[in-house]
Amino acid sequence: MPGLGHDPFEDLFSAIRKILGRPPYNEERERFSKYLNLLLLWNRTHRLTGLRSAPEVVHRLFIDSLLFFPLLPTRPLKILDIGAGAGIPGVPLRIVDAGISLTLIEARRKKASFLEALKQEIGILDTEVLQGRAEALIKQHTDLLEKFDVVVARAVLSPELLFPLASPYLCPGGLLIASCPPRSKPALFQGGLLNAERKEVRSPDLRVERQFLVVRKGA
Repeated sequence: MPGLGHDPFEDLFSAIRKILGRPPYNEERERFSKYLNLLLLWNRTHRLTGLRSAPEVVHRLFIDSLLFFPLLPTRPLKILDIGAGAGIPGVPLRIVDAGISLTLIEARRKKASFLEALKQEIGILDTEVLQGRAEALIKQHTDLLEKFDVVVARAVLSPELLFPLASPYLCPGGLLIASCPPRSKPALFQGGLLNAERKEVRSPDLRVERQFLVVRKGA
C-alpha cells in the first residue's frame, strides 16, 4: 500500500495514471473529493465502513476499486455492483469511465440512502440504486434478467453463495468479477457459470495487488 504520510489523493491520481494509462481529469478529481467528504461525513453517524481516515478510504476503497478496471471487457458496459455498500467498487469505476452504465444493489436502507445522496452529490445521475436483497430484487424487477455484461463484487460471500446470486443478472457470456482472498481456488459452479479462473492485478510502482475470481456465464 502507498504510504499514508502524505496527500492520499496523490496516490489515487498516480493509480489512475498507472492503471488507466492517462492522467486524471479535473471532473474526476472533483468527484473523488466530494465522494470522500460525503463518505466521511455520513460515517460519523452511520457505519458505512470501518475505515475512518481519508488515507484509509482512498487507499483501501478507491484505489482498490480501480484494480477491477483491467479485467473489464470492451465498453460500453452495463455493470451491476452487488452488495455495493458505500459504492465500492462500482462508483470509482464509473467515475473514471463514462462508458459504464452502473446499477448498485444494496440490502441495507441506510447505505442505499447514502448511495442516492452520493449520485446526486457527484453528478452521476444515470446510476441506478436498488435497495433490497439481490435474490429478491430479480423476482420483483424482471427487466433486470440477463441485463448486465458484468457483475462486480467485493467477495464478502463465499463463491458458492455469490455466483448463483449473480447468474440471473448476467447476459450469456457475461462476467462475474469478484475480489477474493489469495488462497481461494477457482472451480466450476452450478447455474451455467463456467470457466472460472483466478487472476491477479498488481502494480509494483503503487505497491498494490489484488486477487480476483473471474467467471464467464455459459450460453
